[in-house]
Amino acid sequence: MAQNRIQFQAGMSMPEFLAQYGTEAQCEAALERVRWPEGFRCPRCGGDAHCVLRSSPRKVFQCNACRHQASLIAGTVMQGTKLPLTTWFLAIYLVSQAKTGIASLALKRHLGVSYPTAWALKHKLMQAMTEREERYTLSGTVQLDDAYLGGERTGGKAGRGSENKVPFVAAVSLTDAGRPLRVKLTPVAGFSFQAITEWARAYLTPGSTVHSDGLACFNAVTMAGCRHQPTVVAGRKPKDLPEFHWVNTVLGNLKTSLSGSYHAFAFSKYAPRYLAAFAYRFNRRFDLAALPGRLLVAAAHCRPLPEQSLRLADSRC
Repeated sequence: MAQNRIQFQAGMSMPEFLAQYGTEAQCEAALERVRWPEGFRCPRCGGDAHCVLRSSPRKVFQCNACRHQASLIAGTVMQGTKLPLTTWFLAIYLVSQAKTGIASLALKRHLGVSYPTAWALKHKLMQAMTEREERYTLSGTVQLDDAYLGGERTGGKAGRGSENKVPFVAAVSLTDAGRPLRVKLTPVAGFSFQAITEWARAYLTPGSTVHSDGLACFNAVTMAGCRHQPTVVAGRKPKDLPEFHWVNTVLGNLKTSLSGSYHAFAFSKYAPRYLAAFAYRFNRRFDLAALPGRLLVAAAHCRPLPEQSLRLADSRC
């Protein structure tokens, strides 16, 4: 069997990563390039004339015009951290290069930090992935399906009424050759006409052609200016439904990824981050070696996340 070029690409090896980001000075320089590719700009007045203060462990930039001081990590998801940048960069590498994701416990052991620190660090990076994924929409031919994350609790309700199930929309856009291009995995309040209308207006490009099963709420994609082509499944197995081949494949890969990496997590609170992290890696699978650098960009442009905000449940779950 021929090797899949995407699956067997080299990616970035650990020696290559250490050669680029093995020291604190290298990490500082990389973060500075990402934040200010054309040189420092004062976040308060926009001036570029500045001096660098070294009274603290990390660079602090002081604007010559308004005297405002900004540290290298201020305004990023790393703000307030006491960890060295080398630890953050190693976490970025491990989270981005793990095809099926990496558990916080494994991250703890790799980084040599406590479990709460590893958990918070990982969730901050997943939040950066989530915010990055929010920027993109699907277009062209799109396969759409309803899915649930989680399962029945002991003594709880079974089926769709389970308290631990989070409904989400799974959508895959295809290339002209019929290959998967991008995926969207988005928690919704439920599979109602209103919920799918809001989802379609947010994440589908008008003019797209959407293939779904016969679930009535999916007719709502027409409210976003899309064509809808429903297919009544009528008990047929996935192998007999080529219209949904790729969305079913993605959902199978998602299930394998989550069950292979995590024993459990709070579906009702953190589903958006875990789903977005899977989608983030999938949508950038064509250039695995570039993933650490791209996640660094996402982290540098993600707003600071204090502990309280990090643990808030998503309103859609």
